[in-house]
Amino acid sequence: MNKTPQTTVRVRFQDCDPYNHLNNSKYLDYFINAREDQLIEHYGIDVFDHVKTTGTAWVVASNQILYLKPALVMEEVIIGSKLIAFDSKRLTVEMFMWNKDKTELKSVLWVKFLHCDFVKNKAADHAEDLMRLFEQIVVPLETQVFEERCAVLMQQARNGIPA
Repeated sequence: MNKTPQTTVRVRFQDCDPYNHLNNSKYLDYFINAREDQLIEHYGIDVFDHVKTTGTAWVVASNQILYLKPALVMEEVIIGSKLIAFDSKRLTVEMFMWNKDKTELKSVLWVKFLHCDFVKNKAADHAEDLMRLFEQIVVPLETQVFEERCAVLMQQARNGIPA
C-alpha cells in the first residue's frame, strides 16, 4: 500500500497573482484537491460518499504552511501527501509540493483534521476499519513540531533528497 501517494498537477493562470506565482491561498486548494484524489485512488475513500453513508467526515482544524519557492503559471508540480499522526478523532497529514523533477521543494503543509458527526454536530470516533487503515499507512515522524520538520525537509531538499 502506497503510504506517500503523489499527484502531478498544472498550475493554472486563474490561480496566479500578477507575478505569475500561484496565489498563497490557492496552495491550500491544490493540496486538498490532490489529497482528495489520492484518497480515492490509493485507499478507496471518497470523502463525499463517506459523509453520505456514515454522516461523518473530516473538517480542517488547523493548517501550517511554509512557502519556499514559487509555483509558476502553467508549471507542472508534484503534490505528495502522507498521514503522519492519528488518534481516535484526529488526523495529521503532511503535504508537500515539488517541481516536476523533484529538485525544488516549493511548499510544505501540515493539516490537522477533526472527524465530525454531522447529525450530532460533534466530534466523532473513527470507525474500526478506518483505524486499521490508518495503522497501515501512517508514516510517523521524529518530530511533531512543524518548524523542526520543515528544517529537516529544507536540508534534505538542499541535498537533493525528496520528501
